[in-house]
Order: sequence, then C-alpha cells, then structure tokens
Amino acid sequence: MIAVLTAAVVGLVISIIGTPVAIRVLGRRGYGQLIRDDGPTSHHTKRGTPTMGGLVIIIAAVAGYVAAHLVRPSEPSVSALLVLGLMVGLGLVGFLDDYIKISKQRSLGLRSWAKMSGQVAVALAFALLAIRFENDQSLTPASQAVSFLRDTPVVLPVALFVIWALLIISGTSNAVNLTDGLDGLATGASVMVFGAYTLIGIWQFNQSCGISPAATCYEVRDPLDLAVVAAALVGACFGFLWWNASPAKIFMGDTGSLALGGALAGLAITTRTELLLVILGGLFAIITMSVVLQVGFFKLTGGKRLFRMAPLQHHFELKGWGEVTIVIRFWIIAGMCVALGLGIFYAQWVVGT
Repeated sequence: MIAVLTAAVVGLVISIIGTPVAIRVLGRRGYGQLIRDDGPTSHHTKRGTPTMGGLVIIIAAVAGYVAAHLVRPSEPSVSALLVLGLMVGLGLVGFLDDYIKISKQRSLGLRSWAKMSGQVAVALAFALLAIRFENDQSLTPASQAVSFLRDTPVVLPVALFVIWALLIISGTSNAVNLTDGLDGLATGASVMVFGAYTLIGIWQFNQSCGISPAATCYEVRDPLDLAVVAAALVGACFGFLWWNASPAKIFMGDTGSLALGGALAGLAITTRTELLLVILGGLFAIITMSVVLQVGFFKLTGGKRLFRMAPLQHHFELKGWGEVTIVIRFWIIAGMCVALGLGIFYAQWVVGT
C-alpha cells in the first residue's frame, strides 16, 4: 500500500507543480490550441490556449511509478513496464499529431493513415510482448483468453489475440480522444477509471492464487504493480485537472488523450478485465457510440443528422447547456459507470462463479 500511495502522491505533486511550468513554456513558444470552425462558437475563446499538456501527465505518472519503487525497493514488473511503454508510445504518436497541428497551423495533424499506423505499431509491439515473459507460475502479462471479470474459456490463437488487442487499444485511445472536447471532461473521467483499476489491482493481489488459493482467486501476473501504475495515473490526472478544469489554462491534446486511452487499455488487458472496461469506461463508450451513430445515420438517411453535432458533448452545447453543466453531468455518468463496473467485479467474487 505504501508503494501505491507514494505513486499517487508523487504523480499528483509533480503534475500540479509541473503543469504551470508547462503552461508558461508552451505559451512562450506559441504552442496554442487550434479550434475547428464548424464547432460551437463558444470554443473560439479557447483559441491559443497551450496544448500538449499530456506531456506533464506522462512524466508525472512515470515519475510516480519510479518513486514508488525507490521508496519500497523492488524490481519493476514486466506488466507495469509494458503498460507504461504503451502509454508513452501512444503519447508520442499524439505528440507528433499535436506538433504538426501547431507548426502547420491547421486543425488536423497527422494524416489519418499515419496516425493509425503509429497506433497500430505501438499496439502491435505491446500485444506481442505481453504474451511472453512467463513467471514462476507460468503467467504472462496478458492472456490469450478473452476476459471479462477474469479469463473466459474463449482462448484465441496468437494472430487473433493480436487483432483483439489492437481493437481494444485503438478503440480505447480514440474513445478518450473523442471525449477530450470540453475543459476537464476526459481528465476527470480518467481519474475515476484509473481509480477503479487501482482498487482492482489491490484486490486481485490480496486474492491472488499465490497468496490466497481458492476457487475465486485471481491469476494475474503483477496485480499490485499494476495498481501502482494506476495510482500514479490517478495522481497525475488529478494534478493536471487543477489547471485543466474550466476555464482551462492548458489542454492535454492528443498527446494526453491517446496516452491515457492506451494506459486504460493496457490495464484492462493485463488485469484480465478487457470487456469490463466497456462498463468502467462507460462514458467513453457512450461518446464514441454517438459518433458511430451520427456517421451511420448521416449515410443511411442521405445527409440527415441524429445529433446536432458529434461527439455527444457538443450536441448538448448546441442545445444551450453550459460547458460546466455538461462536464459535471457527464462526470456523474462516468462515476455511475465506474460504480456499476466495480459492483459487478466484486459481486462475481462473492458469488464465486
């Protein structure tokens, strides 16, 4: 528990202190947010707000994890390093996207094929490495079995597992990216889901088959160290939220949203809770589905719109809801999804099936 608390505190302190430094540096260099002309007119006042703040979240989270291992000396686990590597790798893809937007002064950064190629390359490396590195109990960081609350009997061959992992990683990273449209929305929702994974990791460690052999024990390679990673991300996001809340002084950009989405996907895969992520990250799923429905409805009806604008948060903006109202109500939805997901996770252990 000391390691978990250390990771969270260090991540919080570095983020809350480092973010204003980033605001000044990015502001001096003119690395400001570009705003879509077809978006809500209220967003035009945000033009020029420093972006790429996700760099601070990444640095703070990694520092929190390192500090936890310095306070309680131990070797970093392969599972945690893979999740952190996935986060950093996707953060780099997002950084390139943000940098091109700023340097070219356009609302689109990397070409869609280049952005997707970068995401696929990072996800592919993670997926292939995650099914290696067996420990003494023959457990690897990831399992080829499709998982919900733990591994299911559905075991995929290597090729299909890689495709499955790519879908989870690309889907989650893009879902967080779509959610990051209002001040503090994606950051606050991410705090809740990472908090859930902190609890899940601690619980899986205490009920692991190596410590408490029983019918309901968990076979996860490094659950406690994954909880440390999740706690570091909770602290890093909390610190960033201080400056990212409305009116935001800085945005995380694709640098942060792709990194956070990758970290969520990595935690889901390594804790054997892949499908549970859809519930825990229910807000991200709802917002992503709004885009899918908007595009599908538009094509099927020859140009009609289901929502005034997608993603969903902008639909409510155009209906006249205030930005802070939308963010708080969406946070409530995110919290209910997390509570439901944790309730299902715990209920399954109690029932023992």
